[in-house]
Amino acid sequence: MTKPLTVMDLRALKGVRQISFVQVAREDEAIAASEAGVDMIGTAFIPERAHFARAVPGTHFQYGLPWGKHANDTEALRDAMVAMQAGAQSIYCGMSPAVIEVLAREGVPVICHIGLVPPKATWTGGFRAVGKSHEQGVQLLRQVQDFENAGAYAVEMEVIPARLAAAITRRTSMLTISLGSGGDCDAQYLFSADLLGENRGHFPRHAKAYRNFAAERERLQAERVAAYREYKADIETGAFPTAAHIVDIGEQELQQILDAVPSDRT
Repeated sequence: MTKPLTVMDLRALKGVRQISFVQVAREDEAIAASEAGVDMIGTAFIPERAHFARAVPGTHFQYGLPWGKHANDTEALRDAMVAMQAGAQSIYCGMSPAVIEVLAREGVPVICHIGLVPPKATWTGGFRAVGKSHEQGVQLLRQVQDFENAGAYAVEMEVIPARLAAAITRRTSMLTISLGSGGDCDAQYLFSADLLGENRGHFPRHAKAYRNFAAERERLQAERVAAYREYKADIETGAFPTAAHIVDIGEQELQQILDAVPSDRT
């Protein structure tokens, strides 16, 4: 079994090669990503996924603290420590530098978030690129400095103009993780749902689908309906069950059982 990349290993890759990073929602996705050699795997730290890290011991695993769950830095730190005990090697936290500082001070390797931060998108104009204006660009640079000073080891940069993201990557010691922010960041990040083509309707501009799981799921659903329809028809025609599907008993044995307990009905 290969050893997972540690935070020290990841930091040593800055400027050397790009790091692959995928967000998963199911254990089988995590296992597949690990078998494929993906460098980092992440998911939300929620009860039904708390065992994912143990399923992929050979891959750097990151648990994300769900935004809005923690009212203060003490709650975030407590959950981060539980996540680390569950096998995480790093923690995503979308909260302020003040909270990041508390986690980092206790030795928790933290990934922060700038750009399009979905829970905070109302501040930046909704679900759109962030950093195209002078005001937003300057704000991003200052946020990077604040998070770096707070002790974060990496920053997720979501839908930031590629040239600005490249400049940030050169200016910060943090690893930069690109979600739609160009190829000059230190790591590339995609959600499995997009990568596998799980969804219908809107598809993010920054994502790339390598498979069409949505079509496969639709095919499987059609097969389910067909199977249930055939089952119902077999019941109605008497084609199910047949002798192959039942357990039989000899006539003599059956009669002895019935005679042992006389029926109340005549």
